[in-house]
Amino acid sequence: MNAPPGTASPDPPRPVLSAALDGCAIVIAVDRRSLELAAALERHGAQVRHAPALTIIPHIDDESLIAATRALIARPPDVVVATTGVGFRGWMEAADEAGLLDALHAALSGAQIVARGPKARGAIQQAGLTADWVAESETSTELGEYLLAEGVAGRRVAVQHHGSGADGLDDLFERHGADVVSLTVYRWGPPPDAAAVSRSVVACAQGEVDAVLFTSAPGAAEWLAAAAREGVQDAVVDLAGRGRLLMAAVGPITAGPLRDVGIDPLVAERGRLGSLVRAVVTHFGGGHVASLPTVAGRLELRSSGIVLDGRHVPLSRTGTEIFAALFDAGGGVVSRQRLQSALPRSGENTHAVEMAVARLREALGVPDLIKTVVKRGYRLNVLDPAEASA
Repeated sequence: MNAPPGTASPDPPRPVLSAALDGCAIVIAVDRRSLELAAALERHGAQVRHAPALTIIPHIDDESLIAATRALIARPPDVVVATTGVGFRGWMEAADEAGLLDALHAALSGAQIVARGPKARGAIQQAGLTADWVAESETSTELGEYLLAEGVAGRRVAVQHHGSGADGLDDLFERHGADVVSLTVYRWGPPPDAAAVSRSVVACAQGEVDAVLFTSAPGAAEWLAAAAREGVQDAVVDLAGRGRLLMAAVGPITAGPLRDVGIDPLVAERGRLGSLVRAVVTHFGGGHVASLPTVAGRLELRSSGIVLDGRHVPLSRTGTEIFAALFDAGGGVVSRQRLQSALPRSGENTHAVEMAVARLREALGVPDLIKTVVKRGYRLNVLDPAEASA
């Protein structure tokens, strides 16, 4: 049916690609391309929360950047170092705004161009240039070692920096006799919504989130700093260590701050947003999540309920907390007193636990999944290894 005159037609619904992320609440601590990342996750069933820990502030109108660009046009570099894709593209955009793009392209066309990783190489190619070498580890350390082995003495080296600084490349090359031209194309600014970042770290610590995605090391470091300020960093690390909270990074550099606090993150293989989405989808949809074999099928936890035999069963917050306690016991008995702590305003009334368990059984339609152990409590009806493999 056509929309009434003067009104916009509604956007067509996005195609659903899979149900792999059904029941998953995912925080994306990302500023740039966050809408694109969110849309990709939502097409697999995720509920996405935006909590960028930093913003990228471009320097397109920065006089020093334009002055350095003019200096490179006047005296072309022998070597160009691209550390980030967004930064290299920003440099080209700044040159274009100043009417210098053609001249800059000509000045760079005869230089040796090296990239810190695949995203920087992609930006180089997008600019119509060719990367002569790419650091496989995506680190400034490897890039610096490569150029020192090539020799930089007497060579003019242009270094495009990322928002958090130079990684020591300027000083390294200057100490070895290079003429360095430094280009800072963007810098990191404060989060657009600091309260949203604080809410996201608290929600993660309380088990209300299934995954957090990061695309920059400074962003990951600042999100963890927010968790520390809220007093929940230890809880986040604990949940990640128990497989209850997935921390995912677009590449090994981004993963660094997570590893520094004891988290073993999921790292995308190719350093691309698409690769990051695929890795998360495979993690949740490919049987890599912590699970238990039960009489009703494979059981996995989600922040909004459970996945039972491949089907997402949404539950209340209380129901999810009860299941989390039973799940953590791995089939062992959980006392009524322990389960009572998951109930709001239950006081000392253990009858409330019995009612909550009864409601869970009814919601699941599988009465035998939660077994009553007389005078002791409750347990999940978990299969033994022989039964599970049969």
